[in-house]
Amino acid sequence: MRYPQKIKPGSLNDAMVLNLDIAPTMLDLAGVKVPQSMQGQSVVPMLDAGKPAFWRKDWFYAFYEYPGANMVAKNRGVRTERYKLIEYWEFEPKQYELYDLQENPKELHNLYGDPQYKNLTGRLMQRLMELGKENGEIWYWEYVQPQ
Repeated sequence: MRYPQKIKPGSLNDAMVLNLDIAPTMLDLAGVKVPQSMQGQSVVPMLDAGKPAFWRKDWFYAFYEYPGANMVAKNRGVRTERYKLIEYWEFEPKQYELYDLQENPKELHNLYGDPQYKNLTGRLMQRLMELGKENGEIWYWEYVQPQ
């Protein structure tokens, strides 16, 4: 982002900013009240003070483009600063992927089902459900712990 009046050139911020934060940021910069119904958050508070304590720690996504150009099965997931959990839900049996993005940034080693990650998987599954509900995603959701 470039805004010479507020952002020092070359400065970095590692906050998880999403494309849905653009509109609230532009409204905020223009001095217009951001509607409560609008998803996303203004990044303006970060321009002066870095990442605020209230900033998101995770986020929900859903991908519904199947069948389509990329032919990726419909999926939804939760992304934290370190981990990503993906649920491919359209076909039975459901398929899951879990990645440690710090250790495996190219997502080449799926950790789902690894006993070491059982508790983390459960927490991320719970968070996926919570975020899905917050974002208006209504689905029958049943998680079965991997054996």
